[in-house]
Amino acid sequence: MLNMKVDNPQAFRYIMQEEIYLLPGDKVTTPVPDAPAIAEDKPEVTETPVVQTAPAQTVTIPTVPVIATPQIAQPAFETPKAGFNYLGNNNKKFLILVNYNNEEHIAADHLAALQNILKRKELSLDDVAILNVNKYLPVKLAELAAHFAPTRLVIMGAGSLPDGIGKLPLNQPLQGKKTHVLYSFSFDEMMSSNDNKKTFWEHMKTL
Repeated sequence: MLNMKVDNPQAFRYIMQEEIYLLPGDKVTTPVPDAPAIAEDKPEVTETPVVQTAPAQTVTIPTVPVIATPQIAQPAFETPKAGFNYLGNNNKKFLILVNYNNEEHIAADHLAALQNILKRKELSLDDVAILNVNKYLPVKLAELAAHFAPTRLVIMGAGSLPDGIGKLPLNQPLQGKKTHVLYSFSFDEMMSSNDNKKTFWEHMKTL
């Protein structure tokens, strides 16, 4: 057998025409390393939850009719007449106006003198109304007329003159359509003067 050295492996097919069979024991099984698993480089996909949006609904707001509030006519109210705290019962519609800032009605000694004068006219406290206007200033003549409806009115002193009566002459009785009026001295002016007392009495007799 020739000892040939073949440098080029491709020359084997020209030298050896027969098929070469290797016995099973001659076969050398060279383990082929498993190919490493190549993970597919897939991008990580984050699934976004799908939110189903309900289709927008068109809501029709019903129009509420505006109902006009009926205008109710308000009844006309008269201004309530002033209430007066006075002395007497005014049975004869005889009103006497005085002015005291420290008395409810009239000073006691002045009331005694007035009662004597009334007695001489055959009158009493039940027949007259003695009103201290100091509690109601400014007192209006219209209010007095509406409340007392006097047929005789005696005004004792300038401080007792009501608003709306105008300028009255002193100690000169006046006869009006409904009321006989006397504007005279206050009791303070009379108590210190007999002449004033006499003048007042002379005019009181004519009422």
